[in-house]
Amino acid sequence: MFDLRRRSSTVAIQVIVTVMIIPFVFPLIAMVRGSLEGQGWQNYLTVLSVEELPLFFRNSIVIALGTLVPVYLCTMLAAFGFSKLRIPFKELYFWLLIATLALPEVVLLTPMFTTAMALNLYNTYLAVIIPLAALQLPFTVLLTRNFVNGIPDELIEAAELDGASLMRTFTHVLLPLTKPIAAAVIVLTVVTAWNNFLLPLVFLQDASHQTITQLPLFFVGEFSNDQTKVLAAAVVTIIPEVITYIALQKYFERGMAAGAIK
Repeated sequence: MFDLRRRSSTVAIQVIVTVMIIPFVFPLIAMVRGSLEGQGWQNYLTVLSVEELPLFFRNSIVIALGTLVPVYLCTMLAAFGFSKLRIPFKELYFWLLIATLALPEVVLLTPMFTTAMALNLYNTYLAVIIPLAALQLPFTVLLTRNFVNGIPDELIEAAELDGASLMRTFTHVLLPLTKPIAAAVIVLTVVTAWNNFLLPLVFLQDASHQTITQLPLFFVGEFSNDQTKVLAAAVVTIIPEVITYIALQKYFERGMAAGAIK
């Protein structure tokens, strides 16, 4: 058993963590190095000169924020209900929700496409936002419920005794205490929505609605395949995600640690 007060244990843990990180660091290093080959920084200038770039960024921001709002609200409400409220068969409903984690996005593509067409949502932001939010909810609810389970029931009961309504208890007691897990939900949702390639490609036919994930395709065609600029476009694409994570890093790490362990 590791004793963190011993130097040997600390070194061993550091080595294990380093080995675990290597498979993720090397692809990033290779991506940045590859993006600077050939014309060097000119590759980035070429990517930034793409006329549709501001439009792609706008569309990605709209979809990311449009996905974040329902995911955050539904996650917090669901976690509050599953953890603190007396709801008949709530454990059954919870596990039915968790069971959907076993369904991959590709399997659901055909029914989602049929539904979007039936509701006249095809080629609109909602055709991407609604499926993204629905696919993200099971995991965020699981994570947040574990966090909310750690909040003492006495706080909820005290608010009820003071005459607070259910909604007031939720907004004034629960939400302020869930800031760490909320940061984790925000980062996970934004990264997932920002990185999603398949749904915008399928549901957004109009080029003016495409997202930033389509940017590398500008440098791959029938008669061209400029991988240096593809890698430069990939680097440009991940910059907003890195900024979001750095801004919320402290809360994200606390939230993930608390939400993953009951």
